[in-house]
Amino acid sequence: MGILAFLILGLIAGALAKALLPGRQGGGWLITLVLGVVGAILGGWIGSLIFGGGLGNFFDLRTWLLSILGAVIVLLIYGAVTGRKSKA
Repeated sequence: MGILAFLILGLIAGALAKALLPGRQGGGWLITLVLGVVGAILGGWIGSLIFGGGLGNFFDLRTWLLSILGAVIVLLIYGAVTGRKSKA
Protein backbone atom coordinates (compact mmCIF):
# COMPACT_ATOMS: atom_id res chain seq x y z
CA MET A 1 0.00 0.00 0.00
CA GLY A 2 1.44 3.36 -1.04
CA ILE A 3 1.86 6.39 1.16
CA LEU A 4 -1.06 8.25 -0.44
CA ALA A 5 -3.38 5.29 0.10
CA PHE A 6 -2.14 5.04 3.69
CA LEU A 7 -2.91 8.74 4.30
CA ILE A 8 -6.38 8.38 2.80
CA LEU A 9 -6.97 5.28 4.92
CA GLY A 10 -5.80 7.15 8.02
CA LEU A 11 -8.01 10.16 7.33
CA ILE A 12 -11.11 8.04 6.81
CA ALA A 13 -10.32 5.77 9.78
CA GLY A 14 -9.78 8.80 12.02
CA ALA A 15 -13.05 10.39 10.89
CA LEU A 16 -14.96 7.15 11.46
CA ALA A 17 -13.36 6.75 14.89
CA LYS A 18 -14.48 10.28 15.81
CA ALA A 19 -17.98 9.46 14.60
CA LEU A 20 -18.09 6.22 16.62
CA LEU A 21 -16.99 7.73 19.92
CA PRO A 22 -19.57 9.63 21.94
CA GLY A 23 -18.93 13.17 23.04
CA ARG A 24 -16.99 15.98 21.46
CA GLN A 25 -13.37 15.42 20.58
CA GLY A 26 -11.09 18.33 19.88
CA GLY A 27 -8.88 18.78 16.87
CA GLY A 28 -9.50 19.54 13.26
CA TRP A 29 -8.90 17.55 10.10
CA LEU A 30 -5.11 17.64 10.53
CA ILE A 31 -5.31 16.07 13.99
CA THR A 32 -7.82 13.58 12.60
CA LEU A 33 -5.37 12.66 9.83
CA VAL A 34 -2.45 12.24 12.23
CA LEU A 35 -4.50 10.24 14.74
CA GLY A 36 -5.93 8.11 11.95
CA VAL A 37 -2.49 7.30 10.49
CA VAL A 38 -1.11 6.52 13.94
CA GLY A 39 -4.22 4.43 14.59
CA ALA A 40 -3.75 2.57 11.32
CA ILE A 41 -0.17 1.77 12.30
CA LEU A 42 -1.32 0.65 15.75
CA GLY A 43 -4.14 -1.42 14.23
CA GLY A 44 -1.70 -3.09 11.85
CA TRP A 45 0.63 -3.89 14.73
CA ILE A 46 -2.21 -5.31 16.84
CA GLY A 47 -3.40 -7.33 13.84
CA SER A 48 0.06 -8.75 13.29
CA LEU A 49 0.25 -9.82 16.94
CA ILE A 50 -3.21 -11.35 17.17
CA PHE A 51 -3.94 -12.63 13.68
CA GLY A 52 -0.44 -13.11 12.31
CA GLY A 53 -0.96 -10.50 9.58
CA GLY A 54 -1.05 -6.73 9.65
CA LEU A 55 -2.52 -4.32 7.16
CA GLY A 56 -3.03 -5.88 3.79
CA ASN A 57 -4.56 -4.44 0.68
CA PHE A 58 -6.33 -1.05 0.64
CA PHE A 59 -9.68 -2.64 -0.22
CA ASP A 60 -9.36 -5.46 2.31
CA LEU A 61 -12.04 -5.40 5.04
CA ARG A 62 -9.52 -6.52 7.67
CA THR A 63 -7.33 -3.51 6.84
CA TRP A 64 -10.21 -1.11 7.39
CA LEU A 65 -11.42 -2.75 10.61
CA LEU A 66 -7.92 -2.85 12.11
CA SER A 67 -7.30 0.77 11.12
CA ILE A 68 -10.56 1.97 12.64
CA LEU A 69 -9.93 -0.03 15.81
CA GLY A 70 -6.46 1.45 16.09
CA ALA A 71 -7.80 4.97 15.47
CA VAL A 72 -10.44 4.52 18.20
CA ILE A 73 -7.72 3.44 20.64
CA VAL A 74 -5.49 6.37 19.70
CA LEU A 75 -8.41 8.80 19.92
CA LEU A 76 -9.29 7.52 23.41
CA ILE A 77 -5.68 7.97 24.51
CA TYR A 78 -5.57 11.44 22.92
CA GLY A 79 -8.77 12.39 24.75
CA ALA A 80 -7.38 11.14 28.06
CA VAL A 81 -4.12 13.05 27.63
CA THR A 82 -5.69 16.31 26.46
CA GLY A 83 -8.81 16.05 28.63
CA ARG A 84 -10.81 19.23 28.99
CA LYS A 85 -10.76 20.87 32.36
CA SER A 86 -14.06 22.16 33.67
CA LYS A 87 -14.40 25.88 34.36
CA ALA A 88 -15.26 26.20 38.00
